Amino acid sequence: MRGLSAFPITPTSEDGQPILDDLCGLVRRLAGSGVDSIGLLGSTGGYAYLDPGQRRQVVEAALQAADVKVPVIVGVGALRTDTAESLARHATDAGAAGLLLAPMSYTPLTDDEVLQHFQAVADASDLPICIYNNPTTTHFTFSPQLLARLATLPTVTAVKMPLPADGDFAAEIDLLRRDLPPGFVVGYSGDWGCTSALLRGADAWFSVAAGLWPEQTALLARAASDGDQTATALSQDRFGPLWKLFRDHGSLRVVYAAANILGLTTARPPRPILPLPDPIHAEVGAAVAALES
Repeated sequence: MRGLSAFPITPTSEDGQPILDDLCGLVRRLAGSGVDSIGLLGSTGGYAYLDPGQRRQVVEAALQAADVKVPVIVGVGALRTDTAESLARHATDAGAAGLLLAPMSYTPLTDDEVLQHFQAVADASDLPICIYNNPTTTHFTFSPQLLARLATLPTVTAVKMPLPADGDFAAEIDLLRRDLPPGFVVGYSGDWGCTSALLRGADAWFSVAAGLWPEQTALLARAASDGDQTATALSQDRFGPLWKLFRDHGSLRVVYAAANILGLTTARPPRPILPLPDPIHAEVGAAVAALES
């Protein structure tokens, strides 16, 4: 769970079927790139837009493409606990290295319901579980108290946090480490703020950008993890246009446009999400050029 985890998109056809050849091409690019893990079927991977059978196809194809060169963490979030349990068992049998679990819901969930949901998935698999704290999409926020309760489950070993609203990573990380057991992995998503998290002692960066630019993102992550503020700032400058696009339009729309520009897939975002309009697509092209130069 530590280090840089790269989250690729899951290309799909117009009728929502995974394009496995394109997915495997993306995974193979990552497998030899120096990232510490691949995060399959996270939000960037569109797990919420795929049915369980499609998700199993994606897991099997991606693990074969990764060819054990890099650990693969599989997202197993689902509306129903029994579905999440089944996906966890499948990921385990297929050779995944870890699980990423978000509490998806339609009816708002209580802390006790989320705790029992995690307990059930932990009972279904012996793989380490990363808590996916993504209130923007799930509309559920993990309190420090709930994180501490979940951390008593032996296989719950990490948390993927959103960027703190006040930008005070140091205070939040200190608070989390006070309540969580020694060695518990504290990582962040929200690419534009993650180097600040690493500079202030976070253990992991769960990265959208690394799914398309693994080498460039790895250089940035290493500089920040080493505490090299000068090298971090220089590398951040190259990413600046991309981070602005992520903030303005959502990272999922942007990485689909970038993957098209890079010739990695012709897939569009899953409907009802629409592709970026042409003027913004041109801005993505400029951001891609800045990273590829």
